[in-house]
Order: sequence, then C-alpha cells, then structure tokens
Amino acid sequence: MSSSQGLRFKTYALLFLMISFGPLGDVLLGKGMKHIPSMAGWTPADLFHFFFDAFTSSTIWLGICSLTGFFIAYILVLSWADYSYVQPASALSYGIVALMGFLVLHEFVTPVRWAGILLICLGVFVVGHTAPRTTESN
Repeated sequence: MSSSQGLRFKTYALLFLMISFGPLGDVLLGKGMKHIPSMAGWTPADLFHFFFDAFTSSTIWLGICSLTGFFIAYILVLSWADYSYVQPASALSYGIVALMGFLVLHEFVTPVRWAGILLICLGVFVVGHTAPRTTESN
C-alpha cells in the first residue's frame, strides 16, 4: 500500500469515528437533557441542583464520553490531514444527527431541513474525492 493510500485509509477511518461518535454524543446529550428539569433561576442553589441533576445522569455521561471519542479522533486526523478537508468531510454527521433526532428523539425534521442536509452531504461527497493533504509536512 502506498503512503497516499495509507493516508487516505487512516483519514477515512478517523472520519468514520468522528461521524459516528459526534452525532451519538449529541443525541445522548439531547436525550439526557430532556429528562433534566429546567433551571428555575440563576441563584447558586438553582445552579447547583441543575448541574447535580445533569452530572448524575448516565445518559449525559455516555454523551460526554462519546464526544470525547469524537474529539480524540478529530485532533488525530487534523495532525495529518488538512482542516479544509476534515471539516467539510465530517459534515456528513449533520445528516446522521437529523436522522437520529428523528428516530431516537422523535423530533420532526421538515422537508426543507432534509433538503439542506442532502445539499451538505453532496458537498461532503465532492470534498471526499480530493486529497486529504495538500500541504507539506513539517
């Protein structure tokens, strides 16, 4: 396997992890926060109760762990691939977030949002067919 193919493979592998962990973490946080009562006010006691409820939720902790996995994959892939490649390519997660929001959180996604998400995914397809790195290594 050439170094170009190896770079493309490891970039795709980490992008896959980003596209998996990011939306999963977002949906888990959203689901967890729906079960936390809204803050009654901004007093120290209200803040304490809100954050106590949030940080004792296993769903929120699963979301935080998933987003940590996303962040680790993100910083690793940025160590060898261009930001101008990684950011648009990882935008595929927008479609996954909408799909998971619809299926897991039972949110309504309007046709206009689906059209916008489709447009973003088409852009991801275009960016995905370019070289992950166009700059020289340091």
